[in-house]
Amino acid sequence: MDTLRAHKMRSALTVFGVVLGVSVIMLVAALITGFDAQIQENIKQFGADTAFISRWDQGPHGGGRRPKEERERKPLTLEDAEAIKEGSPAVKNVTAFLIWWEQPHSVRTKAGSVSAIDFRGVQANFGQVYANAATVAGRFISEGDDLHREKVVMLGENVAPVLFPEGDPIGKDVTIDGSDFQVIGVVEKPKGGFAMGDEDRRVLIPYNTFRKIYPGAYENMFRVQAYSKMLDQAVDQATEVLRRRRNVAYNAKDSFSIQTAEQQVEEFHSIMLMTYVATIVLSGIGLLIGGVGVMNIMLVSVTERTREIGIRKAIGAKRGDITWQFLLEAMTLTGAGGVIALVLVNGLVLLIRLGLKWPGSVPAWAIAAGLIVSIKVGLIFGVWPAMKAAKLDPVEALRYE
Repeated sequence: MDTLRAHKMRSALTVFGVVLGVSVIMLVAALITGFDAQIQENIKQFGADTAFISRWDQGPHGGGRRPKEERERKPLTLEDAEAIKEGSPAVKNVTAFLIWWEQPHSVRTKAGSVSAIDFRGVQANFGQVYANAATVAGRFISEGDDLHREKVVMLGENVAPVLFPEGDPIGKDVTIDGSDFQVIGVVEKPKGGFAMGDEDRRVLIPYNTFRKIYPGAYENMFRVQAYSKMLDQAVDQATEVLRRRRNVAYNAKDSFSIQTAEQQVEEFHSIMLMTYVATIVLSGIGLLIGGVGVMNIMLVSVTERTREIGIRKAIGAKRGDITWQFLLEAMTLTGAGGVIALVLVNGLVLLIRLGLKWPGSVPAWAIAAGLIVSIKVGLIFGVWPAMKAAKLDPVEALRYE
């Protein structure tokens, strides 16, 4: 430690690479921990016993045109949802909803407007199947509203204050794409989500009202709710029903997709695996730079302290004593870099948590791994300088000026 304090700037520059490498490991681990916590929150919010059904394959498709096979698939129908409910003993409930992507949607009042809304036509049981569709004001859409194609609407918890800054929106009118609707309720804002600070832009109207206003809307999507701990059976049964109704050959792939929350987690973990690999490469570069710097400074230290080594050997120090002296010095140097990285990353993560209300934290395994790796860098790259010091002839070392 005296040696490090005597050469503060040199020591700081030497451990920079170690600080960089270890910081990358800890920071990425904290980010992944935070995102994983958000995904677990998503599972709770959307329901661990639910599955999402669409005619489109889920997951990224490059942002471009979907494959021809997908584009030629028949849309799902309301009758498909009813068949799933009737033909799947493990299914507790099924709700269908419509989305119309052919035009952008906006909702407005005299006081304000909201564009790029999540606009859906939903059934009365939508709030029962979706755990994150609880009503915070007013009431939910009823079967009567749907049957009689009433022009009623539910607003997301973030949409309502923009349209009605003066207060309660219940019973008041809004305009959606030129049609007037009466507000009957407000849907709570989802807790959690894949993105930090998500805004709830949901605007929900009755399913049959949506079909009446947008007769070209045919893109049905379903959310299936299984009985407790029977999600796998429900997915299998729903798959069998849809394959039979859509005349899918026994050896052909499904002409629809069914995705559960667990599958989303698996996809996330596969993406994170690639992130881990990239992290190892980046941190490895930083640690290599730091290791070379440590080796360099230790070789300089051996040269500067040749006479000290000679004196120690003259009064009885063995080769092992000299070797461990310089190895411990190298490990102390890189270990200090690990501690600095730990302080910096924890400070940064704390600021992110406070500023963005994000649940990330540096996990204990990342802290332990970072400190162990930093110390091992000193051990590995300090071996050559330590052995060089240990091999010095005491007589020649004492003569060194």
